[in-house]
Amino acid sequence: MNTRPFFAWLIGVPFSYFIVGFLGKSYSFDHEIIPPVIFLHSCLSIFLYHVLGRAKAQLHSNPIDFGMMITLFGILSAFTWVIFKMAEDFPGLFGPVFKYLTANQLIMLVAALGISLPLSSWILFHVSNGRIRHSVVFRLIDQNLAGLILAGFLFSTYLILVSVFNQPAFDVDDIFFDADSNLWRWRFATADYRDYYWRPVHPFVLIIIRPLVALVAFFLKGNTLHATFILVAFTGALCVFLVWYFVKHVVGNSLYALLIASLFGASTAQLVFSSLIETYIFLAATTLVFLILMLKNKPLLLLVITGLVAFGITISNFGQTVIAHLLIKRDIKQWVKYGLVVVALVVPLTLLNNFVYPNSQPYFFDLSSYEGEGHNSFPPTVQRGAYLARVMFLHSIVAPEPLILEEEIPFLKVWMFRAAIKKDPMRIAQYESWFDTALAYTWLALIFLGGALFLKNLWRRDNRFQITFILILLFNFVLHMRYGKDAFLYSTNWTYAVILFLALAWGELANKRWFQISLLVFVALLLVNNSQLIYTMLSASSMHIE
Repeated sequence: MNTRPFFAWLIGVPFSYFIVGFLGKSYSFDHEIIPPVIFLHSCLSIFLYHVLGRAKAQLHSNPIDFGMMITLFGILSAFTWVIFKMAEDFPGLFGPVFKYLTANQLIMLVAALGISLPLSSWILFHVSNGRIRHSVVFRLIDQNLAGLILAGFLFSTYLILVSVFNQPAFDVDDIFFDADSNLWRWRFATADYRDYYWRPVHPFVLIIIRPLVALVAFFLKGNTLHATFILVAFTGALCVFLVWYFVKHVVGNSLYALLIASLFGASTAQLVFSSLIETYIFLAATTLVFLILMLKNKPLLLLVITGLVAFGITISNFGQTVIAHLLIKRDIKQWVKYGLVVVALVVPLTLLNNFVYPNSQPYFFDLSSYEGEGHNSFPPTVQRGAYLARVMFLHSIVAPEPLILEEEIPFLKVWMFRAAIKKDPMRIAQYESWFDTALAYTWLALIFLGGALFLKNLWRRDNRFQITFILILLFNFVLHMRYGKDAFLYSTNWTYAVILFLALAWGELANKRWFQISLLVFVALLLVNNSQLIYTMLSASSMHIE
C-alpha cells in the first residue's frame, strides 16, 4: 500500500492551518471556508507528495547534499516559527493579522481537510498514470523544485512581517527607513490612489501593480489590503527564487544555488522590503527577471516589456536595465533599438495610467514637477560616501543596531542612515555587540575572498555579468551620493547585485564541501542576527499601537 499520499496530506495540515489563520480575515468560517481549503490543501498535498518522492531519490543518490538541504530547510522552518512567536508577543500588532481557530471553526477546517484527502489521492492516481506528468507545468515544477520550496519557506516569513508592519494603524510615512508605506498602502489597496506627495518619478506604477492586487483580491472576497500583503510577500519570495534560478543555471550546482538564495533571502534588505508596502521589492523582481531573460537569450519583445515595467515603477531603475543590456548583449544596434522602443512607449503608457487613474500623479515629462525632489537631495561629501558604502556592502546584508529617532511623527523612527537635516549631523547605524560585529567582519572576509577570486579569474572566464553588477553598484553609488535621506531605503536596487557578483566569484568553490558548510553556518547566524532587527522594529512600533 502506498502511504506517501497520506503522509503528504498530513505534513500539509500545519501549513493549511497557517493559511486559514490569514484567510480568516477575509472569509467567514461556515461553508465559505470549505471550498478554498479543499482546493489549497489538495494542491499542497500533491506538491508535497512529489517533494517526498524527490527527497527519497536524493537521499539514495547523494545523502550528504540531502542532509544539508534538510538542515537548511529545518533552519528556515525554525526561523519562520521564531518570527511567528516574536510577532505573537506583540498582540496589538499581531492580533489584527492572524486568527486562531475556535472549536467550531476547527470542525469546518477538519471537514475540508477530510474531503481533500481522497480528492488529492484521486488526482495523484491520474497524474501518475496520465499525460499530466509529461506536461510543461509539471516539468517546470520538477526542474525547479528546490528553489520553489525555498521561496515557499521565505514567503511564509515575509507574509507574517508584511501583515504586521502595514496595518492601517501605521498611518504615517517614514516610520521604517524613510519608506512611504502608508502612501503605497493607500495607492495600492484603497480607492485613494492619488500621490499626495505629487511626484512624477513613478509614471505608470498604478496600471502595473493595482491590477495584480485586484487579481489576488478576487480570491479573498475583494479584500485588497490582504491581497497587497500577499503580493508583496510573493514578490519577495519570487526574488529569492530568481536568484536561485540564476545561480543554478550559471554555476550548475543546485545546493550551492540554494545556499546563495538563502543568503539573499535572509539579508537585511530582503527581509525588510519584502515586509513593507513600497515599490522597491517590485523593482528588484523586475531587474532580476530582466537578468534571467538576458541569461536565457530571450527575444527583444520580452526585454522591452520588462524595461517598461522598470521605468513605470520608478524612472531611475530603467538605467539598470540599460547597463545590463549593453554589457551582457554587447550588441549596440539592438541596445539602441531597445532604448528607442521603450522611450517611444513610456509616454502613451503614462497617459493611459492617468486616464485610468485620473489626477493620480504628475506626468514625468512635466519638468516643473521635479522641484519637490530637492528635499531628498544632499551635497556629496567624503563622509556620505563612506556611510553609503557601509550601507551598500554591510548593512544591506548584516543588520546593525538601527537608529531610533523620536521626531515629528507619532511613531519612533527605525532607520539605518540619516542624512544631515536641519543642522542635525549625519548619522549611521552601528554594530554594537560582539555577535553582530563578528558577523559583519566575517561578511567582509567573504567579500574580499570574492574580490580576490574575481581578479584571479578576470581574464580566464566570461565576466559580462560580474562587470554588469559592478557598474550597477557604481550607478547606485553615484546616484545616492546626492539622493536619499536614508540610503538603506534603496538597498533592494543593489543587494541582488552584491550577492550575485559574489556567487559567481565564489563559483570555483561551489562544489567544495567546506565552503558549502561555511555558507550554511553563515546563513544560520545571519538569520539569528537579522531577527534582532525585526524585534527592534516590533518593539519600537508597538509602543504607539493600542
